[in-house]
Amino acid sequence: MADPAIYSYPSPLEGWENSTPLPDEKAEDGKSYVNPQTGILSKAYERFPEPLDNGRRGAFDIHIYYFQKNAKQLKFARELWERIRREFPELRIYRFWEEPIGPHPIAMFEVNLFTPAQFGAFIPWLVINRGPLSALVHPNTVDSVSGEHEDEYRDHTQRATWLGQPVPLDFSMFHEMRRMKEKAAAEKKKDLVTDLKE
Repeated sequence: MADPAIYSYPSPLEGWENSTPLPDEKAEDGKSYVNPQTGILSKAYERFPEPLDNGRRGAFDIHIYYFQKNAKQLKFARELWERIRREFPELRIYRFWEEPIGPHPIAMFEVNLFTPAQFGAFIPWLVINRGPLSALVHPNTVDSVSGEHEDEYRDHTQRATWLGQPVPLDFSMFHEMRRMKEKAAAEKKKDLVTDLKE
């Protein structure tokens, strides 16, 4: 996983700095606290917070892994893939890979989630129904101005969540993509400077 110290984080209280102090009153269970009710649900129930992709790509990818040489896991994974397609037809479900692809060192299939409601329904369902398989739940973040994918490496590491045993991914392609982006940005900057001099 990525070292969380290499990233910066805005305060979770950004935008809430001048709020009324919270009460110390305990709830009926004697353990939890009474929270002030506003009568308004968080916008996160309706839409994923930025910088998650609320567009075409979807805010979350779920990669469900299995050992392709293990006959029991192969059978279970194929049956799970079919069940997901039948029970959650509104989700985007990709090809059932029988070999490693991209940064994934073992076979997997992918499911995309587009709304908080889909996330809230599918992830608990998968926790119970994934059997012996592991699943990577990672966000897709985008730059709010350009709409370009923000940082695939961070999305697959520091921002990722695992169900079951984590599977070590091959991040070399993300590092290469970052180098290519940086090179393209430097070239663009160089061209802009040249154009301004002319």
